[in-house]
Amino acid sequence: MSNLDVRPKPVACGGRDDVAGGPVHELLPPRRVPLGESTVVRRLLPSLGRRMVGAWCFVDHYGPDDITDEPGMQVPPHPHIGLQTVSWLHGGEVLHRDSLGSLQTIRPKQLGLMTAGRAISHSEESPRAHSPILHGAQLWVALPDVHRHTDPRWEFHDDLPVVTAPGFTATLLLGDLDGAASPGTTFTPIMGADITLDEGADVRVPVEPDFEYAALTMSGVLDIDGERVEPGSMLYLGCGRRDLRVRADEAGGFLLLGGEPFAEELVMWWNFIARAGEEIAEAREDWMTGDRFGTVHGYDGARLAAPAMPPTPLKPRGRTR
Repeated sequence: MSNLDVRPKPVACGGRDDVAGGPVHELLPPRRVPLGESTVVRRLLPSLGRRMVGAWCFVDHYGPDDITDEPGMQVPPHPHIGLQTVSWLHGGEVLHRDSLGSLQTIRPKQLGLMTAGRAISHSEESPRAHSPILHGAQLWVALPDVHRHTDPRWEFHDDLPVVTAPGFTATLLLGDLDGAASPGTTFTPIMGADITLDEGADVRVPVEPDFEYAALTMSGVLDIDGERVEPGSMLYLGCGRRDLRVRADEAGGFLLLGGEPFAEELVMWWNFIARAGEEIAEAREDWMTGDRFGTVHGYDGARLAAPAMPPTPLKPRGRTR
């Protein structure tokens, strides 16, 4: 998914100075951002004061939206460097195309994982014949310096491990949970799980004390570690827990995102993650005038033009507020 802001602001990410050493409760309110012709997303990361959760650096939540008579998601071809994209659906379908020649329809509880590495471009759209409801999340994972120039790749996993216990079911997107391991490729210690709660559930989800975590409510109003979290909101939890208590008066679900705090300082602008402003400027120029990002074939429309570079230099500054 692209950041379609025509005046994107540079975001300084990474570093461990601002990572809570123990449990915290920090509710991250969403910011509404238009995406394409008929989709509005709730942007939760990056936000004012919270840039990353582990290597997770970008989180959009969208829907549930009735797109019966709408085109749905329409994101033209656009470029990425230095990150992975994670496509995750609770309702509807998204058709992925990329410059490697990949063509894949993603459906609920199936993992679409794209590693941009040194350069890739892709598009995302609701198929012409699509389900009436679109609901999901789009997430980015920052790549560490040693892997950020890797060759681009696309992965699709439709048979993910599931962890069950009384009151909840967890589908594992990335990383490990309670002995289960996702087949998705990772480059840092990280985890992501989609957890469904039964009505009246009162459960404890095992977590790693050295990881920082956040919980994004996808449906239902949940009590997460004693905090009320409504759909489309995310609660940053910090580190230091061995389990996370979650209660649900009604059936609901949330994404649990975690990972080892990301030590490297980054600069993120538009659809690029780099270590210096000069790399961002070079990637933008390559997208506008060169062939570094390849070509996405089959999308009905023009590719996305890059915004103008900001007037001030882009510098990585860690997790400054």
